[in-house]
Amino acid sequence: MAERLKDIFFTQKSVNMFADTIQRYYPDFDKKRFINLVFDKTFDAKELKEKMSHTTQCLYKTLPKSYKKALSILKKAIPYVKGFEALSLPDYVALYGKNDWELSLPALAHFTQYVTSELAIRPFLDKDPEKVLAYISVWAEDDNPNIRRLASEGCRPRLPWAMALPKFKKDPSPILPILEKLKNDESENVRRSVANNLNDISKDNPGVVLDVCERWYGQSSNTDKTVKHACRSLLKAGDERALAIFGYSDPSSIKVDNLKLIEKIINIGDKLFFSFDMTLRENSKVRLEYAVFFVKAKGQLSKKVFKLTENNYSPGKYPISRGHSFEDMSTRKHFAGKHHISIIVNGIEMAKTSFELKEKNSSPD
Repeated sequence: MAERLKDIFFTQKSVNMFADTIQRYYPDFDKKRFINLVFDKTFDAKELKEKMSHTTQCLYKTLPKSYKKALSILKKAIPYVKGFEALSLPDYVALYGKNDWELSLPALAHFTQYVTSELAIRPFLDKDPEKVLAYISVWAEDDNPNIRRLASEGCRPRLPWAMALPKFKKDPSPILPILEKLKNDESENVRRSVANNLNDISKDNPGVVLDVCERWYGQSSNTDKTVKHACRSLLKAGDERALAIFGYSDPSSIKVDNLKLIEKIINIGDKLFFSFDMTLRENSKVRLEYAVFFVKAKGQLSKKVFKLTENNYSPGKYPISRGHSFEDMSTRKHFAGKHHISIIVNGIEMAKTSFELKEKNSSPD
C-alpha cells in the first residue's frame, strides 16, 4: 500500500525546515519552543488535516500576538514554504482572521499564489457569502491563474477534505456568475475547477447543472470538455438529460450477452477478469461502463461505476474483456463477502453477475 500522506509530511525534517523559514522573516521566533509544541505526545496519532491545524495553533503561540504583524511575517515567508506544511499559513487566516476581513481576504488571495487557500476561505463564505463573493468576483478576473482558480474552487459546495457550504448546496445560484466568468478560462486548471464545482452542484441540484451544461455545450472545445467533466456524476447515474447532451444513442438496439468471470472466487489483492459480448443492430454512440457493488465494513453494498470506453460503433458483435483490481488502496479498503458486477450501456444496466471476495489467507468453503 502506498505511504500515507500523514506520514510523508509534517515530519521532523520538514517541520524544522518550515520553522527555519519562519525564523528567517521573524528573527525573534522561538524555534525550539515551536518544535516542542508541534511534536507533543498526541502528534503521531493525528491525521494529516489535524496535523496541519495543530501546526497552525503552535504558530499562533509563537508568533506576535498582533494579527497584522503575524500576517506580515507569513506573507513574506509563504513563497519559500514547501509541501503540506504551507497549508498552515492560509489556515492561520481561517482560525485567527475572522475579525479582520479587510486583512484576511486579500491575504488568502496572496497565499493562494503559492499554496491553495480553498480550505481557508470557506469559514468566511459560510459566515457571509455575499461579502466574500464580492471579493471572489474580482478574483475571477485576476491575472494570476491560481487566484482565478480560488474563485471557483473555494466556493464549491462539496469540496473534498473541507467543510461543506450548506447555503450553496441549497441554492447555488449566487456562484453561477463566477462560473460563467471562468468557463472559457485560458488555464485548464481553472476550467477543471469550474467543472468540479458544477459536479458538486449536480449532487444537490441536478437540474441547475443540466440547464447550464445544455447552454454551454457546443460553444467551444474548452466548454465542451468542461461540460463533460461537470456531468460525470450525472452520466454515471444514467441521467437521460446528461446522456442526451452528448448524443448517446437509445440503448434499445444494443444487447449485452455472455457476461463471464474467469474465476467466481478471488482473494483481496487479486484481479477480477470478466468478459462479455456487445451486439448492436444499428450505428450507435456508446458509453460503456461497469459497476462493482462493493461489500462495506458493516455488510451493506456500495455501488461504484467505472468507465470502460465510449465510441461510435457500427452494427455487429463486439467481444470485450477487462480486469478490475481488488488491491487495497489508501482510498478504498476491500472487505470479504458476496460482490456483484454489472455492465452498463448508455446508462442502462444490461447484465449482472456475482462473485465471492475472500481474505487473502482464507480458503473457499
